[in-house]
Order: sequence, then C-alpha cells, then structure tokens
Amino acid sequence: MEIKPKMLKLTSQSEKLINKAPSRTVKNICSLVCRRTIGPFPNSTGDIYRNNMGIMRKLVCQKKSIFQRVWTKHSKSAINYTKGRVHFENFRCCFNSFAAKPQQMYEMPRCSKIGKIEDALLCECPMGESLPRPSDYISSLLAVTAHNWLLRISADTGETLEKVYLGSYRKFKYIIWDEPQETLVLKSVQTKSSAVYQQGESSQRDVLFYLAVFKVFPLSLVGILEITKHIFGSNVTDAMISHGMLIVMHSVGLVRLYSFERITEQFMKPKQIIGQTCSCKGESGTIGDYPFGIPCNIVPTESPSFLIEVSCLENAFQVGGNPWHYIITPNKKKERGTYHIRSLDDHSLAKNGIREMKWCSLEPDWIQFHPDDSERIIHVGPDQISVLKLKELQEDSYRCQVIEDFAIFANRDREASTMILLVINAI
Repeated sequence: MEIKPKMLKLTSQSEKLINKAPSRTVKNICSLVCRRTIGPFPNSTGDIYRNNMGIMRKLVCQKKSIFQRVWTKHSKSAINYTKGRVHFENFRCCFNSFAAKPQQMYEMPRCSKIGKIEDALLCECPMGESLPRPSDYISSLLAVTAHNWLLRISADTGETLEKVYLGSYRKFKYIIWDEPQETLVLKSVQTKSSAVYQQGESSQRDVLFYLAVFKVFPLSLVGILEITKHIFGSNVTDAMISHGMLIVMHSVGLVRLYSFERITEQFMKPKQIIGQTCSCKGESGTIGDYPFGIPCNIVPTESPSFLIEVSCLENAFQVGGNPWHYIITPNKKKERGTYHIRSLDDHSLAKNGIREMKWCSLEPDWIQFHPDDSERIIHVGPDQISVLKLKELQEDSYRCQVIEDFAIFANRDREASTMILLVINAI
C-alpha cells in the first residue's frame, strides 16, 4: 500500500516530461543528424525532406560555418548524382558520397563511343514483394547505350545483370519513368527527314519517334509505339509517355494528351515476350537478342481520340493539384510571364487563377506544382517565393480558388536595387 503513491508520483512526473518533449525545438545540428537516422513516424509525411533542408540551411546560413574542400574530380562529360551516388564518364565510374570523402564503388571497362551509356535511371526494388530472381532485389541502373542496348547494371558493383537489344531501326537515347519504379520509357532521337529505317510501309509513314515501354519487376516488354506524321500531324516536335498518358507536342504551341492504355488496346499487334521466338516481315529471331531486337508492335492506323487539347506558349504544360488542374502560359508572346491555372475537367479558370509577379529583373519567374505531391503550387521570382494552394468553393461561379498559403521575401540591398533600376531606366 505504501508503494502505490510513489508509483503514482513517478508516473505523473514522467507524463509531464513526455508531454513537454515534443514542444522542444532541437537546434543542434548533431542532434538533428542523429534523429534523422531513426526514420519517419506516423503522420510525418515529408519530415525527412524538411529535416534535411533544415540541416542544410543551418550549416550554410550560420556565420561561423567554415567550409573546407575535401575532394575534387573533373569530368569532360556530365556528372550525375542519384541517392548518394556520383556518376562520371557517362556512368562508367561511380563514387559514393556517404563518407567524409567520396569513395570509388566501381569502374567499368572503357568502351568505344558506340558502347557508351547515353542515359540511365536508378531502380530500387519494391518493399514487401516477391520477385522471381534474387538479382531483382539488387539496386540497379537501367541504362540505354549508344548501340541500342537496354542494360540493368548493379548500382554497387557495375556488373551487368540483364541486357536487352532494342533493334537497329532507330537510335534510342533517352530514358524516363512513366510510373516511378514501375514502368519506364525509352525514347528514340527524332528524324526530320524521311530516311528509311525499315522495309515496307513503315518507311512511307515517316516515323518521327519510337517509344519503347517496359515493366521493371521483372523486366518485361509492354510494347514499342511509333509516332508518325500522317497519324499525329506533320508539325509534331516532341512526344513522351508519362503517368499512363501519351503527350504529343506541336510546333504551333498545341499539346495533346492521349490514353496510352487505349492506344495499346486498339492498335497493339500480338504481345511480344522477351526471350521468345518471333517472326516479323519475313525475318525470325529471339525477341531482345542481337541482331533481331524488338520489332515495333504498336502501330496506329488512324488518329486516336485525344483526352485533352491545350494551346500554350512554348508547349509549357503542367498537370497537378486536387481536383486536377493544369498550368499554362497563353499562346501569345506578350503573355510571357503570365500563368493561368485552369481545371483539367472543363478548362475553366480558377478564381485568382491568373498569376504574375511585379518584378524588374533579368531573371524570369517560374511556377510549378510542388514535387512532394502535396498539391501545392510554387511561384518563384527573383526576390519572392509564393506557396499557393487550391481551395474548392461551394455555391460560387468558380469551382476552385487559388489562395496564398505563405510567401518568402528576400532581403536585397536597396542601394544596389536602386542602381539597377537607374541603369535600366537609362537604357
């Protein structure tokens, strides 16, 4: 009986400590780094990203910070960084950036220009899924080479885990995600002339692009789609597949979105499976092997119906938000710097949906949906960052309204700004 009050007293004190703990703001950088290793908690979406940015800000902005150069490496080609890995020489060399000084992870043998890697993506296996082969669980680079091979390379050792030959009828150079870590798209270079890459009717249709679509786990072919002038228009300048939509851009500022799934169902020839024998135009071979490659098997014979058509300046078109909206600049040069936020459903302009900044600078402003999928909109100018969001309206002629969540202003030197204005006015 005598122990109970003491236990109650201890419990009461511990509850007070627990209740006070969350309200404490950790300012020490070492404490923040240690806390980061614990990982995310429930209802903490985006916390790791914000904590990383907070640590970076504290390191850069505090006046006592002294930065010391610890490592230098030069490269004649582009340097690529992905999740702690730094790639040099067209992905031939890889260094990790986890230690105080980057350490070399691997270096692949030198090769000729036709064997170099043109583009690559980092691929990581999904959690909690059973995959057919042990190698599927290894983090890897999905890379396209100059001589049309799709390679899956171990991100830790540089070992080639899988390879698929795409074919010689067109040079594939670009690789992007359709659905991140699920479906990828390989895009060929554009040919403006009516050069013959295949025998038969394909050469007569003047193919502009080929888009090869693959599932990642396991690596399997969805299909290869051809974009031709007589089906999609003679003024097509670019095409890509993203989030299940075929996006086709035209030189007149027109952007059209098509359902890739609908095109596949309507125009796909018999499904092709990598490793199986196939016959195409009098030739037979194994799909994905050299020299047969992968024949094009999605060939539209008529213009497919598009989901949406938008006219915008320089084909600048973005989709996001909830409910779905898109951002464009009207297709007139005098409208440059003005952005319209419209509903994807009926193209109606959102309330306060015309955004422009009053600024006097050589730096243009830009706007985009926030990359963290929070459905916010970021509008960045030379000395201001506005964070916007969409709000649904009830009983209003507008369905949605664009409201400012908050804004960040840069403190600039007034004397310098005055001098810039004087120079501009003098000009």
